[in-house]
Amino acid sequence: MVKVEHISKRFGRVVAVDDVSFHVNRGEIVGLLGPNGAGKTTTLRLLSGFLCPTAGRITIADKSVVDEPIEARRQIGYLPEHAALYTDMRVEEYLAYRARLKGVWPRRVRARVDEVMELCGVTSVRRRIIGQLSKGFRQRVALADALVHEPPLLILDEPTLGLDPNQNRQVRDLIRALADRHTIVLSSHILPEVEQICHRVVILHRGRLLADGPVPELAQRLRRPRRLVVQVRAPAAEVREALSSWLGPALGPLHVDELSGGWCEARFQVEGEDDPRPTIARQCLERRWDLRELRTEELSLEQIFVALTSRAPELA
Repeated sequence: MVKVEHISKRFGRVVAVDDVSFHVNRGEIVGLLGPNGAGKTTTLRLLSGFLCPTAGRITIADKSVVDEPIEARRQIGYLPEHAALYTDMRVEEYLAYRARLKGVWPRRVRARVDEVMELCGVTSVRRRIIGQLSKGFRQRVALADALVHEPPLLILDEPTLGLDPNQNRQVRDLIRALADRHTIVLSSHILPEVEQICHRVVILHRGRLLADGPVPELAQRLRRPRRLVVQVRAPAAEVREALSSWLGPALGPLHVDELSGGWCEARFQVEGEDDPRPTIARQCLERRWDLRELRTEELSLEQIFVALTSRAPELA
């Protein structure tokens, strides 16, 4: 659906995007991430045709954003970070106007407006003036605007910006539902949200591509030792001694904390490829220790993001 080939964008002497390449397959939800100033919004504006690249090529559904701009833009629904709505218009009036502007067949406009209002949860405020709506409803109206012409590609820049937790969850659920019919590229600073929604992430840093792949693959790229968490009902000193005996040289840094009710929690790193969990479970059973939890602690997207961007000069 999206093919980005060696694009760069300069503003005078400032290089906002520097030789970036990536692709987005049909039906994917891809998160575009990066620290402030990394070039995310510039990249989204290049994808949407709002800006022209200084170098490189972008195609949307095999349509060049530069050579076939009208055809390429027809494939796109764009929700900018700060959506510019006509605040003196009513919701359904505004969406009908936008549908006609985007080339929706005149006999189809009313039905399509009803569909996107229902989909985005704004039917109850269809007759309200947009300027009188809450931030959450205005964001939903902007998303309905992006969807009204049934584009195969949605580009969402900070889609949950300024929303409360309930509104945030509702918009997140809506984005997941849209993935059945649309390819989605989104940018957000809320990394747990991106981790829940996206199939893959693309990380930019200082205008350059730093990483591209599913979260588990990026975690493997860091090559960090596995971390395990064990909760057992036993004295902390005995747990510390037992783990050292069971795992030997494979045991990395170990932290044991006492919990209430005679329980303790051990967090530690394990070197090597062998999985020590069967050994730990068997030894706990032999000692008649109650075992409440035994799991591998996976790196979160936030931890991966911080680790990659802090190591960026080394990786470049």
